[in-house]
Amino acid sequence: MPTRRDLLASMAAITAGNALLSDAVSQDRNPAAAVEDRSSSIRITGLQAFWVNPNVFVRIQTNHGIVGWGDVKGVDPRVSKPLVEGLFELIDGENPTRIEHLWQKIFRAHRNLRGGSFMMHTLAGIDMALWDITGKLWGVPVYRMLGGPTRDRIRVYHTPQALKVPPPGLFEHSSTPGDVQKIVAAIKAAREKVGPNGAVMFDAHSAMPPATLMQVAALIEPYDVLFIEEPAVPGNIEVFKRLKQHINIPLAAGERDRGIYGVLPYLQERCLDILQPDCCHTGGITSMKKIATLAEAYFVPIAPHCTASNLGISASLHVVSAIPFFLIHEFYPDNQGFNPKGIARVDWKIDKDGYIGLPPGPGLGVEIDEKKLEEEAKKPQTYRWPTKTLPDGSISDY
Repeated sequence: MPTRRDLLASMAAITAGNALLSDAVSQDRNPAAAVEDRSSSIRITGLQAFWVNPNVFVRIQTNHGIVGWGDVKGVDPRVSKPLVEGLFELIDGENPTRIEHLWQKIFRAHRNLRGGSFMMHTLAGIDMALWDITGKLWGVPVYRMLGGPTRDRIRVYHTPQALKVPPPGLFEHSSTPGDVQKIVAAIKAAREKVGPNGAVMFDAHSAMPPATLMQVAALIEPYDVLFIEEPAVPGNIEVFKRLKQHINIPLAAGERDRGIYGVLPYLQERCLDILQPDCCHTGGITSMKKIATLAEAYFVPIAPHCTASNLGISASLHVVSAIPFFLIHEFYPDNQGFNPKGIARVDWKIDKDGYIGLPPGPGLGVEIDEKKLEEEAKKPQTYRWPTKTLPDGSISDY
C-alpha cells in the first residue's frame, strides 16, 4: 500500500508536469510573456533649452527615442536657460520614470538654492518633461498616473460665465474715494454681465494697502464675489490674518508661495479659503499634487493660477483632473502673451457652461512644432525687469 507521503509526492509531480505542459502550450498566447519592461531600461540622454520670449522650453531626450517637454516661465530667461542646462548633470543617465527621486535630487542638490524662485521655476520645467516622457512611455495621459480622473470636465475662467476683475491700477496708502468707487463699479459691471449664476472674482494683485482693501471688500459684498485674489504681499502671515478677520469674502493666494512649505502657514493659521498654486512656479506637477493633498486635509480647495504656455496649462490641468478639492482654473482662450508664436499646440474647447474637457494624452498631450521653435529661438530675445512706480516716484508692490 502506498503511504500518504508517496501519494502527495505523486500528485505534486503530476501538477508540476501539467503546469509545464500548459506553459509550453500557451506561452505564445500569454500577454505577460510579450511585455517589454521599457520603464526599467529607459535613460535620459540629453537636454536642450530654447528661449522664446517670455518662456524657456525644455526638451529632454531618452535612449528609447521618447522626448518630454516642459515650460520654464515667470523668471528672467537669461538666468533660467543656463540654469536648466546646468541642472542636466544631475539627471544625465538617470531613469526618467523615477520622477519623485529626481525631483528630490534637484530640490536638495544645493542647500543655498533650495526652495528659491529660480530653482523652483526651473525644476518645474524639468518635472513636466519627466511626466511627459513617462506618460508617452506607458501610452496614457499624465492624470491617469496621478490616480485617474476625479471629474469629467474642468471649470475655467475667463468665460461668459466666469470673470476676474483685474486690479484697476496701483494705490498709495492714502487711497481716495474715487479709487474705491472705480473698483466697486468694475465688480458691479462684471456681476451684471455674468448674471446670478456666474462667478465674479477680484484680483487685488498684492497692490492694495490693507486699509483700502478692507473698505473695498465691505462695499462689494452685495455682488457675491467668489474670492479676492492676492489680498497682500506674501511673506507676512500676520497681515493675512488681520485681513481675514475684517473681510467676509473668501480670500485666495498662493501663486508666489512655492512648495508645501510655502503654503503650510496659510493653512495652519486658517487665513486663506482657497489656494492658488501655479504649476510653473511651485516645482511642477509633483509639487502641485502634494499641495492639493495638503490643502484637502484642511478642506481648502485649489484654484490654480496659470499664465503659462500650453505646456504649463496642460500640466496644471492634469493635476486638477486627478484631485478632489478643486474650485476653478485660470484659463485664457487665446492665451495672448503666454503662448509665444503658437509653438505648443492643444485644441482647447470651452463648452456652453464654461468648462473644458480633460487634457489629452499621452503624456501632457501637447504638440510641439520643433522646427518653428528652433527658428524662433535663433532670433534675438529681450527681457526687462518689471518695476512699478507710484505717482510720488516711490516703488510699489504689484
